Amino acid sequence: MYKFDYIIVGSGLAGLYAAYKASMKGSVAVITKSFLRESNSFNAQGGIAAVTSNDDNPEIHKSDTLIAGRGLCEEGAVDILVNEGPDRIDEIIADGMKFDTENGSLALGLEGGHHKRRILHAGGDATGRWITEFAISKVLERDNIKIFENTLLLDLLVKDGTCYGVRCWSENEELQAESDGSEVMLFANHVFLTSGGASAVYARTTNPQTTIGDGVAIAYKAGCRIIDMEFIQFHPSGLYLKDSPRAFLISEAVRGERAHLLDKDGKRFMVPIHELAELAPRDIVARSIYKQMKADDMPYVTLSLKHLDPEMIVKRFPGIHAQCKEFGYDLTQEIPVAPAAHYSVGGVLSNSNGRTDVKRLYVCGEVAATGIMGANRLASNSLIECLVFANRAVEDTVKVGAVKEFPDFAKQYSRDNDNAQLYAELKQQVSDIMNAHAGIIRSEEGLKQGLQKIEQLRNVIKQKQDERGGEQNREYYLEASRRLLCVARLIMSPALLREESRGGHYREDFPCADEAFALHSVQRRGEQITTAPVNSNYFNF
Repeated sequence: MYKFDYIIVGSGLAGLYAAYKASMKGSVAVITKSFLRESNSFNAQGGIAAVTSNDDNPEIHKSDTLIAGRGLCEEGAVDILVNEGPDRIDEIIADGMKFDTENGSLALGLEGGHHKRRILHAGGDATGRWITEFAISKVLERDNIKIFENTLLLDLLVKDGTCYGVRCWSENEELQAESDGSEVMLFANHVFLTSGGASAVYARTTNPQTTIGDGVAIAYKAGCRIIDMEFIQFHPSGLYLKDSPRAFLISEAVRGERAHLLDKDGKRFMVPIHELAELAPRDIVARSIYKQMKADDMPYVTLSLKHLDPEMIVKRFPGIHAQCKEFGYDLTQEIPVAPAAHYSVGGVLSNSNGRTDVKRLYVCGEVAATGIMGANRLASNSLIECLVFANRAVEDTVKVGAVKEFPDFAKQYSRDNDNAQLYAELKQQVSDIMNAHAGIIRSEEGLKQGLQKIEQLRNVIKQKQDERGGEQNREYYLEASRRLLCVARLIMSPALLREESRGGHYREDFPCADEAFALHSVQRRGEQITTAPVNSNYFNF
């Protein structure tokens, strides 16, 4: 029996930092479906937002966050973020994290939606990689942290509303030796879901292809409330690569250094749209680009830096410059960009200490809905949220204490490789459906068509599962298919009911915000979709 004090699912910044903090309280297992360095955190370019200068203060950071969140931010959670964020930054700097400096002080960048320079960065445009490597180095220093790569979360071990561990499928040699070709069960006093978002359910995304919302679907199945899943943030500037669904991210910080967005005639189109022009909140910029692409009948718009100092561009964005060069583009001149699915704003309902509706189950990072992001994440708030709420969650576990007795669980999963192709084809189908019917611009007709297609696919998978003997004899690829379809429904169902446009959700048939919909959407297994008022203590459970 594998038993730990903590199991951390995921190896992004939230998971790694939680693992490091948890290791000071007890033994830790980190499981990740691919490799330790495969995460959105590792790929993050822009930076991490926190108040570190005398020219700034937490109230300004809070105001910027609330504005970007379009009326759905939980102010209590935002207060925690902006006030505890600087402490976490001080802590990791003291622990050895190196941010870029200028004249002996922290170098601070500006990004969309921010009214002050407060974006700390490292390695120029490699902040995510640097801070993740820092967290990995801390994890590897700890003898009581065990890392299991290539280990996929299948399900949670839940009984009577309490989580006791996880079911997983692993290609790790140590775990394989114990599995006899089937699932492996790991037990723990506390389980942390830090599994990331769901943007890879879309065909065009900046995320790794593994980021398909498994954690959200598994938490939903376990009885957790799921909040605001209709809000998907499309990053405005993914490098356009012809005939490729992948979109290499061109950081917000590039526009922060005064890059211009141009239409096919070489004219700036953001200036008359918003007072911040290219630095407007992401949802506005992404929609504006999308509409300009339609107007120009082009698959991209142009991001121009040719009016800027090329030496400054190369120094500030060495990684992006090198990657663009590999694709045949010169960042110091003009490059083609188009929006791509980037961040899941909603997720598993979390209180201010990371708790969920299932006892001993915590969520941190993109999989969590803390109320901070509202309807649209402010740029570079995601990495600081990882640090702040991972720290709070670990501290909360001390109050909960250890499990007195673990119940018995029977194995349920096997794998039939004959279903691998079925899953691969279904994933492509779902990606196409999401792009066509639940993308940047939505409509009642499109969402209904998308949900109908998803339901047809669900019936196919259900029939195949029934043929295997039902719920107690689950198959690896069929269950992965069910989770994928579940995530698609969790996004589209509240999007259909939200008859307005707000943040990362835009309805062409309801293009304006409606205060009657200034509510959180709430989904729970076996129940009708409901709503919850903002700033009503709904998140304080």
